[in-house]
Amino acid sequence: MKLLPAALLPAIMIALTPLATSSAEAGEIKSVVELYTSQGCSSCPPADALLEDYVKRPDVLALTMPVDYWDYLGWKDTYAKRAFSTRQRLYARKRGDGQVYTPQVVVNGIAHAVGSRPNQITKAIAHTNGKLANRRINATLSRRGDDLVIEAKKVGAENNAPIESRVWLARIQDKATVKVGRGENGGRELTYFNIVRQMSQVGTWTGKDMMINLPANNGDGNTDTFAVIFQDGLAGPIVGAAKLSMK
Repeated sequence: MKLLPAALLPAIMIALTPLATSSAEAGEIKSVVELYTSQGCSSCPPADALLEDYVKRPDVLALTMPVDYWDYLGWKDTYAKRAFSTRQRLYARKRGDGQVYTPQVVVNGIAHAVGSRPNQITKAIAHTNGKLANRRINATLSRRGDDLVIEAKKVGAENNAPIESRVWLARIQDKATVKVGRGENGGRELTYFNIVRQMSQVGTWTGKDMMINLPANNGDGNTDTFAVIFQDGLAGPIVGAAKLSMK
């Protein structure tokens, strides 16, 4: 586990580029597992490989979120986004524990675990699913012609879902192999799964029936899958998610 130095933990507000696309799939996704990783981190390859197990689970949306704060060690991560580093810091601030490291998994926006330790991840999934059992939003995505359609249904009075949720869209590349030229993993070929290439807010859910129509274009050509996440605030509990493969 590679800890981020305290000096590199500034209070930064997240900046995500607006995007005219969205994602989700009607399904039974119960957990969102975000892996914060870096090509410049020697502790990360086992976690990168392990994520494939969660990618294969139909009840889990597993995402690789490459961070940029290890780039100074000699290798610039080819997929890293400053927004992902900021998102990870916001999670740590929201939890109040200040724990920012790689490889780190954040589960359902609530709990964190070492990304190479499946027992920790399994416990975090079970724990957070229990906490969110009566807060879920029924989110779906379908493709209709040239459009993606995100839908969320009004929940019953017994449901404690947040009154307002941010709707995030992620464009995902399903798999890629990178040959690392320098740094802690210099000379290694590393394979990544469900790499988030872009993420942005595309709407806000206010507790009522909602539908968002967005163009189903392929962006930069690296979008294999779309995913949608309904989240309480910038780094709060994730109360709904869905995905849609474009293949």
